[in-house]
Amino acid sequence: MGIDVKTRVASWGTREAIYARRRYSAEMTSQTASTGTVPTHVPTPDQIRRAPKVLLHDHLDGGLRPATVVELARETGYTQLPETEPDKLGIWFHEAADSGSLERYLETFSHTVAVMQTREALIRVARECAEDLAEDGVVYAEVRYAPEQHLEGGLSLEEVVEAVNEGFRQGERLAREKGHRIRVGALLTAMRHAARALEIAELANRYRDAGVVGFDIAGAEAGYPPTRHLDAFEYLKRENNHFTIHAGEAFGLPSIWQALQWCGADRLGHGVRIIDDIEVREDGSVRLGRLASYVRDKRIPLELCPSSNLQTGAASSYAEHPIGLLRRLHFRATVNTDNRLMSHTTMSQEFERLVEAFGYTLDDLQWFSVNAMKSAFIPFDERLAMINDVIKPGYSELKAEWLFQQTASTSSYGGPQG
Repeated sequence: MGIDVKTRVASWGTREAIYARRRYSAEMTSQTASTGTVPTHVPTPDQIRRAPKVLLHDHLDGGLRPATVVELARETGYTQLPETEPDKLGIWFHEAADSGSLERYLETFSHTVAVMQTREALIRVARECAEDLAEDGVVYAEVRYAPEQHLEGGLSLEEVVEAVNEGFRQGERLAREKGHRIRVGALLTAMRHAARALEIAELANRYRDAGVVGFDIAGAEAGYPPTRHLDAFEYLKRENNHFTIHAGEAFGLPSIWQALQWCGADRLGHGVRIIDDIEVREDGSVRLGRLASYVRDKRIPLELCPSSNLQTGAASSYAEHPIGLLRRLHFRATVNTDNRLMSHTTMSQEFERLVEAFGYTLDDLQWFSVNAMKSAFIPFDERLAMINDVIKPGYSELKAEWLFQQTASTSSYGGPQG
């Protein structure tokens, strides 16, 4: 990663400790609540699950069901799994990824990718991904994967994309049959240590009207700057296509600066290290550096992944995660899962942990969800329709439900008095 994890966490902890000792800690609840004009309510896990959520940063090969990994390994003859019992395998993935190192975290993917080398396996994994997200209340998701990692069974890049798209469509249909609604778009990822970025960018462009909504690069950041793939980004800009870049997770401010100013990224995959350009002074005042100011002023979306960040050493606890300060300062912050299998998480669980850490209300969760929908790679009118017709009404219903419950629980009928 190029930067010592313990040193990085310690430096963040110092900054967050200053921030926590001052007024920010006491004020890290809903900004609507702070006005005192609207009753506040910390949502329950059930309400969080039912709330319409938007997910922009989720890896297909990081979200398999443990049972599916076991079954696909059996079907394809893969014998290298560390555990063959689903529950134990799920625990192994979480513990192996919980290392404090991005490189060690990435090693866990060798097993999931190994069982995703056939058309049938890709369809199944994508279908189950859409079903699982819909079950968790996600109404829109952009799920990313690297087509170049699924060619060992003889598939072409095009066949990989078509299989995954078919799986997503099947999952959407099955979710509707169960009473859930979800729309899933694919992001095609190029691996930053490989040399196929332009090829994958061209692939994403060919399928941009057939289920693929954008492009991404991923993999270990140290030694593999995004500027190695400038030809891919220049191509996408010429084609008026969208792309995000994994940056600011392990390598800090230089990777964010390169992703934005050299490559022209629309969003930052993670981007959590922008906190390094924000100073919280002893008196509680805040000073933004030039890069942090640019990111906030330009409304550049940050695809923040709290649980994953704890695993890779980008933060030491949920309470100290920079998302609290970034939300307070009105950055375009979004909440994401990254890898649901490795982090043993869901979107609902990510929100639950933030509610516990910061006292967030439904207003805050709606703010994160609207931020994410604004930042999606689908047309503006479709984003607007999702916000106005799905997300806002969904949260309004939950808030109305709570208000009526409060009225019922606090009122009583005692008959005529006097």
